[in-house]
Amino acid sequence: MTETPADLIITGCTVLVHDDQERIGFEEDAAIVVRDGVVESVTGAAAVEGVLAGERIDARGQVALPGLINCHTHAPMVALRGVAEDLPTDEWFNDVVWPIESNLTEQDVELGARLACAEMIRAGVTCFADHYFAMDAVAAVVEECGMRAHLGEAYFSSLGPQGREKSLEFALRHRGGADGRISTALAPHAPYTVDDADLAATADLAREHALPVHIHAAENRDQTDVSLNRHGVTPIEVLRRTGILDTDVLIAHGTGILDRDLPALENAGGRVAVATAPRGYLKFGWPTTTPVRALHDIGVPVGLATDGAASNNSLDVWEAMALTALIQKSTTGDPRWLTSRQALHHASLQSARAVGLGDVIGSIAPGRRADIVLVDLTGPHTQPVHDLAATLVHSARSSDVRTTIVDGRILMRDRQLLTLDVPSVVRELGERMPSLVDRGHGRRIQDYKT
Repeated sequence: MTETPADLIITGCTVLVHDDQERIGFEEDAAIVVRDGVVESVTGAAAVEGVLAGERIDARGQVALPGLINCHTHAPMVALRGVAEDLPTDEWFNDVVWPIESNLTEQDVELGARLACAEMIRAGVTCFADHYFAMDAVAAVVEECGMRAHLGEAYFSSLGPQGREKSLEFALRHRGGADGRISTALAPHAPYTVDDADLAATADLAREHALPVHIHAAENRDQTDVSLNRHGVTPIEVLRRTGILDTDVLIAHGTGILDRDLPALENAGGRVAVATAPRGYLKFGWPTTTPVRALHDIGVPVGLATDGAASNNSLDVWEAMALTALIQKSTTGDPRWLTSRQALHHASLQSARAVGLGDVIGSIAPGRRADIVLVDLTGPHTQPVHDLAATLVHSARSSDVRTTIVDGRILMRDRQLLTLDVPSVVRELGERMPSLVDRGHGRRIQDYKT
């Protein structure tokens, strides 16, 4: 009886693996066998020499990593890349971004999502958590381009009850979409734009429908200080008293998390995670960053993110990984924290847990979905290799990713995108720009009043 050929075999690479204590290690001259979108085995290259496969990739000189996960972004905002520079947070929102976003059409969102997905695939990102508007368009792009995504339709209380209802309808309609590559969340914007009654109603809906919540909270220290002065509680304490912390919740940024917030996060009734996007914090000149070490100490996973490209200017999670490690060393005054291996853990298993997919992706192991990137370390900037983890975090770049695979499907091969046409997207987006960036109407979708 002839064995059914594997769908894909990757041979000759070094594979990042996790041991039973989740410590990072590397297996050299290895092979990865993929069948039905799942990693069937990680073995020695010699063991697969005679194994039949629909496709084989010779990956000598390359490292196989779990696909990167962008744990918090607003993908369509690539259309606003560079439009609001060198501004304080309130002016950035009120004077530029929220007036422009009032012009958004579904076509703008679709085009932005296409460009964003192309950028992320080329940077080794296989999954992203998106929090934005007109998310039906984003879901359609995800289905077409082959990425994995965790999607939520954002809403403010100023939209009335229909905003929350639309977020729920989107989450229920698209949950499990794109052959299981789409998961969904309820997406209230933030405690300063969504009132307590709406947050409490959201928590009830999340529990009723077994949905997670994706929300901005304690984004910066100013938000926390204003909340304390006006209401006597921090944004995290608002999440606790409204029941949001009794759901599975992904909190974006959290650079305003205080020591007094840690017990609420540690004792939350749901699974709590935080997404950190350090480049934007540096650009806005925020005085604090996500307290990764304190969160680590209470068992809260911190996933890596970029936020939207309107503030970050890129969707490069590789850069977020390096910046997170460097900023943690600086803010703690301890060069032993965050180590390169710890940074890789944040980029893999912790990021997978942050988006609720900790048992599905985040490692290259039997039974996990085959979301894999191959990284070329033959360039002069990555040689010689004394410490492979350090080389990956601090020397390699996203442009060293040669191949990107999701669910066993190759989305980029040898730097060539296979599922998206970038020139046509750029052309169409260029035609939309005059209408999109017009602020002469004087409208904005919301006020930044924390």
